Amino acid sequence: MSWLLPGLVIWIGAFALNIRLTRLPRSPLTRLAVPVIFGVTIIAVWECLVRGLEIPAVLLPAPSVIAATFASSIPILWVDFVQTAIKGALTGYLIGCGSAFLVAILVDRYRFLQLGLLPIGNFMAALPIIGTAPILVMWFGFDWQSKAAVVVVMVFFPMLVNTVQGLQDTTQMQRDLMRTYAAGYWSTLLKLRLPGAMPFIFNGLKISTTLSLIGAIVAEFFGSPIMGMGFRISTSVGQLALDLVWAEIVVAALAGSAFYGGVALLERAVTFWHPSQRR
Repeated sequence: MSWLLPGLVIWIGAFALNIRLTRLPRSPLTRLAVPVIFGVTIIAVWECLVRGLEIPAVLLPAPSVIAATFASSIPILWVDFVQTAIKGALTGYLIGCGSAFLVAILVDRYRFLQLGLLPIGNFMAALPIIGTAPILVMWFGFDWQSKAAVVVVMVFFPMLVNTVQGLQDTTQMQRDLMRTYAAGYWSTLLKLRLPGAMPFIFNGLKISTTLSLIGAIVAEFFGSPIMGMGFRISTSVGQLALDLVWAEIVVAALAGSAFYGGVALLERAVTFWHPSQRR
């Protein structure tokens, strides 16, 4: 119980500090400090609660135990990261988003595809991953190729719908102006509609970053070689090694955040002209 009082003091102090920081003029320092203080506070309170209430490690390990396991298991975590995040998630992400972008151009060009393919896409997007993953694992084998296939299915239709919606976002006046310049379909697409669709396209790309990693991890629950985040999580739970499970979760969270942040930075560089990117 001696750990509970420090945890309460840390929480109250951090809460008061964040309130004062949010009242200051907005700056890069305050925007960074508030989430960092909040995250560190949660970890500190977590540590104090686990130790103060003497929660068993098989239920909830302390952050210090997770950190020690993380440091001692870096070779294993790296192999799992490469297998799941690079080979499975990133490969499937590139194939799925790239093919969805090309199909979106065709859907926009030919109306019968828009009427026929998009309803099927909405139906496929509603299919649960736990139903499609075992089938794709049986089709493509137990290595990373089947996980990439699951990721392709998960990211294809969100990317397709966002891209098609973005290509239709231009106004009639803008399209009429391009016609007065004698611009054809492809010229209008490249110079007007595609730049205007970039916020929608990047919205689909950012949504797909989280879907890709989730899909690759879940797919490994249904068959995998002796490596990968999903494989390690499922086997470690069976062995009651919850500290290693949480270490894998930390790796997945870091990889997902870095993935999303990279796409967000690319969006800022490409769509710097959009009002959402102006400071």
